[in-house]
Amino acid sequence: MSGNENTNTEKIAIKKVTPENFNKFIELIEKLAEYEKLTPPDDDAKKRLREDALSENPRYEAYLGFMNGNPVGYITIYYTYSTFLAKPTLYLEDIFVLDECRKQGLGKELFEFCRNIARTKECGRIDWTVLTWNEPSIRFYEKQGGKRQDWFLYRLEGDEI
Repeated sequence: MSGNENTNTEKIAIKKVTPENFNKFIELIEKLAEYEKLTPPDDDAKKRLREDALSENPRYEAYLGFMNGNPVGYITIYYTYSTFLAKPTLYLEDIFVLDECRKQGLGKELFEFCRNIARTKECGRIDWTVLTWNEPSIRFYEKQGGKRQDWFLYRLEGDEI
């Protein structure tokens, strides 16, 4: 966690999602869905998100990014495994900062936070995806040193599984 001041004198902090701040986390997920023009989680999905993050054996980790005490961004991560590296991979599922709070250092702090977790957990790499139309995010990731991979993303969903 940084807690450092950035050039805009906005105090930045990163904190784990807890039962007390979970509703703020959900509000930010809904804002990401709006930004990506996707359907936000329904009530059943929100219950699963709560259980899967806050259970004794969580399926994923979630952290809120704060600026001046206000939650304005978040990340969700989980781990996969690379058989070629024989090491865990940190998978960055979501990184999101409210539009009005972008370009103030929080996204970079959240991304660096992920890097630090990956180092601590001795991960061999960090993976994530980005929508092809999301040019601001593509530029952000490339500025952080991210390299586009030559992979196609495939999916089975719902009854197809």
